[in-house]
Amino acid sequence: MFALLDCNNFYASCERVFQPHLNGKPICVLSNNDGCVIARSEEAKACGIPMGAVAFEYEETFKQHQIQLFSANFILYGDLSNRIMNIIRRYCNDVEVYSIDEAFMDFSSYQNIDLKKHCENLRAFVKQGIGIPTSIGIAPTKTLSKIANRIAKKYPTQTNHVYVLDSDEKIQKALKWMKIGDVWGIGRQLEKRFLAKGIKTAWEFSQLPESLVRKEMGVVGVRMLYELRGIPQLDLELPKTRKNIGVSRTFAKVCKTQEELEERIATFAVHGSEKLRSQKSCASLLTVFIRTNTKKEGQQQYVNQFTVSLPTPSNSAIEWSKAAKLALSKIYLDGFLYKKAGIVIGGIVPETDRQMDLFTEDQYIKHRPIMKVMDILNKKYRNNKIRLGSQSLGETWIMKRAYLSKSYTTDIKDLINVKV
Repeated sequence: MFALLDCNNFYASCERVFQPHLNGKPICVLSNNDGCVIARSEEAKACGIPMGAVAFEYEETFKQHQIQLFSANFILYGDLSNRIMNIIRRYCNDVEVYSIDEAFMDFSSYQNIDLKKHCENLRAFVKQGIGIPTSIGIAPTKTLSKIANRIAKKYPTQTNHVYVLDSDEKIQKALKWMKIGDVWGIGRQLEKRFLAKGIKTAWEFSQLPESLVRKEMGVVGVRMLYELRGIPQLDLELPKTRKNIGVSRTFAKVCKTQEELEERIATFAVHGSEKLRSQKSCASLLTVFIRTNTKKEGQQQYVNQFTVSLPTPSNSAIEWSKAAKLALSKIYLDGFLYKKAGIVIGGIVPETDRQMDLFTEDQYIKHRPIMKVMDILNKKYRNNKIRLGSQSLGETWIMKRAYLSKSYTTDIKDLINVKV
């Protein structure tokens, strides 16, 4: 049996953990630069706030319903997520962290235990220890556990937030309840195609002949078909090395000079190198892109990118910073107001598979001790206390986050004081 634990309205719930007076009140969490709504509490959904709503277009609605706004505090959300995942691992040995607020569990090796009770205890532990409400769905396959989770979340009183699809009767009833467009892996275009054929529910889809599903969706669709029939096709997925690493920002204020852009591009490259080192990889290709505000009419527009190649794969922040500034110099033009920039790292290989160059000095070996010390100190003191000279000592590239909450668990200055 598989189980899926999903945190309810995760970002909003994280804010409520440290501000319990917001329980029962509408909350919206905004994206980078406070651009649009990326998370809503149930109360905010009831006020008619759609996912992805552009913030400035809903200012009156926010005021009318007294909706509490928060800028995305990803450091806080990530820390609480890690704590939840660590609790999950106490209850199940085989865990796949599917997203920041979801995790699959494989209980196939667990014998003679009451899975519903076991997962109810897990949910209670997360609520008591972290303060985040969750829902858990249990079923013979990962796809069915998604559906069970949806039922647990939709009917919390009847299910006690945990629902088990452990019989053919329950599975059939759940599939007849689930709309085809809500099935995991069915996008809008596929939904339209199946609706045109009269297929409206997951049950109707599960009764289709394999040949038709293969024609419409290929082998992915066939796997989905068998998953819905209760025949496991998807195992837990282990973390994989990323093929590309990207770092980009839309700036709160436009950049008018090459020096401003150089600092930000160098900072992005340093962050990219940190990600490489964290997964024990090196890379040889770096693409830098810049662009103006293409949505602003009446303003001169410019978009360009340039790719540079290192002689040997590296994860040195020093090398990547130099390469980033070189690429920027190839595409920068004066007279434009730059609104967004970023880098994409490609040609990623494991550290152990680096191809050497006989005619150039290997900077990777030279810089490795320095990078190791930087990583240790930055992990210990956070907020990238150790930086390269090409980076600003301040945070000139920080995003607009007018509604940012405190870093309650990751900054000693923001720890809550408890009087006893």
